[in-house]
Amino acid sequence: MKPDLYMFRGDGTIPNNPRLPVLHYRHLTSTADIAAHFEQTFLDNDWGGVWHNGIFDYHHFHSNAHEVLAIARGKVRVQLGGAEGRILDMEEGHVLILPAGTGHKNVDASPDLIVVGAYPQGQEDYDLCRDEKDDPETKNRIAAVSLPQSDPVFGKDGPLLAHWR
Repeated sequence: MKPDLYMFRGDGTIPNNPRLPVLHYRHLTSTADIAAHFEQTFLDNDWGGVWHNGIFDYHHFHSNAHEVLAIARGKVRVQLGGAEGRILDMEEGHVLILPAGTGHKNVDASPDLIVVGAYPQGQEDYDLCRDEKDDPETKNRIAAVSLPQSDPVFGKDGPLLAHWR
């Protein structure tokens, strides 16, 4: 599986991550219970704090944690990188892996949207940052976030580790 990769620069409000790309996997599964599949896959690969919900409809980021978002049902348009960032159309089976600092926002979604999210082991107590300045303290927190030990979908041999060295 070769993911699409995206890099974003800070925009003065959203810092994004200056060294780690966003990974976008498409059409990973078509199993009957996609939510349960992704939840178990994330847990098996040491990503915890699993939740099922949607994506906030405002620009936000996490300065102390990386995050994985899997679309288990429905469709969503996600804007990455801040107000001038890229908009991705996502549907069932798509997965985003967001490095700490990456802005993301739900622009539009189908009413049946279910997202399964998780965080690398030890990063489950994530913060929620919005309307904050792209300041040195925030950038230092982002830079200090440790790399995960495995790709949340493909484990220790997954593409994430090759792209996040």
